[in-house]
Amino acid sequence: MVQAKKIALVMIAVFVLYTIIHSPRRAAELVGVGFEGISSAAQGVGEFMTELVN
Repeated sequence: MVQAKKIALVMIAVFVLYTIIHSPRRAAELVGVGFEGISSAAQGVGEFMTELVN
């Protein structure tokens, strides 16, 4: 089981590196989209907590 996790992690790392090297502009766009998603989620949690306190 541990070996499978290591192999999967290495494969993901290789894929990410390949994507960054092959098309850095697209990789930057994907990172931007990811951060926008995280930002939206954090904002939603903040609004929920504010309404919960009120």
